Amino acid sequence: MLAQAIESMGLTVDVDLDVMIAGQNLATLTSSIVRGLQSQIDVWKPDLILVQGDTTSALCGALVGLYNHIKVAHVEAGLRTFNRESPFPEEINRELISRLADWHFAPTNLAKENLVKEGIAPDRILVSGNTVIDALLQKLNEIEKDSELKASLEKKISNVLGNDWGSNGLVLITGHRRESFGEQFENICLAILDLSKYFPNIKFVYPVHLNPQVQKTVRNYLEKQENIYLLPPLDYEAFLYVLSKSKLVLTDSGGIQEEAPSLHKPVLVMRDNTERPEGLTAGVMKLVGTHRNSIFEGVRDLLSSESLYHSMTTGENPYGDGFAASRIVDFLATK
Repeated sequence: MLAQAIESMGLTVDVDLDVMIAGQNLATLTSSIVRGLQSQIDVWKPDLILVQGDTTSALCGALVGLYNHIKVAHVEAGLRTFNRESPFPEEINRELISRLADWHFAPTNLAKENLVKEGIAPDRILVSGNTVIDALLQKLNEIEKDSELKASLEKKISNVLGNDWGSNGLVLITGHRRESFGEQFENICLAILDLSKYFPNIKFVYPVHLNPQVQKTVRNYLEKQENIYLLPPLDYEAFLYVLSKSKLVLTDSGGIQEEAPSLHKPVLVMRDNTERPEGLTAGVMKLVGTHRNSIFEGVRDLLSSESLYHSMTTGENPYGDGFAASRIVDFLATK
């Protein structure tokens, strides 16, 4: 999945730590990443470590920076749910990174406020917007200008969903949260199954995460329903193209909570809380939790009410304007 994104953005990887092992736990993963990063620190002796997001690898990068007295800068800083178990381990990862980082690039003013309340000096924080919006706008612009690429994407998706895939409405689904595994994730799948039967003319498109636990549960509940399309993870261009043609997004992920509002697509979040409450305030996003009935009712109401749907498509995206990366570079150039 990472290789798809790297290829799409035209990037070249200098070093692959190659730490992924089937079935490993977080402790094993963390120790592998720390050892791998330390070996690279010894070779490259960098002046700065830039970490992004709330992944285990981001935490390890910040920790290795501390151990080696190297400055650490954190992109996407200040996001909080104030519940260490949700999302897990992302919430505690970003809290710890904030304790370790020297500079903090907050996507919104609210994220900056969270950091200031935790005792971080305002002059160490820059409200930059989020780089995910930079990437999205850059790629959509490329697709729009490249007729061959657009035709290729249309053909690629039509081969899977049929030539009429955008005509009757499409609900795009992503779901993979670790803290939802078990009964909650089964409830998510049952709600999707209920919705597919209630809206037989709607295509429910679910690019399924490669995590074996996600694959097993999703395929067990959803594989046989005719208007549910279980796809392998899509490359970035294809995912954005499907997103741009979707009616709404049903998700438990983080980044898409920022991407979808940029395209004026309503987002229903299958979690009990979010580290991105700005979308709730703007009215472009709604929490529906992980209960079967609440997910079903949230999607049903949105697809059945033109006024409700319109109200969630007219708000402004609060997460950036496409210039976050340049702001970050300009800030670091002065340090």
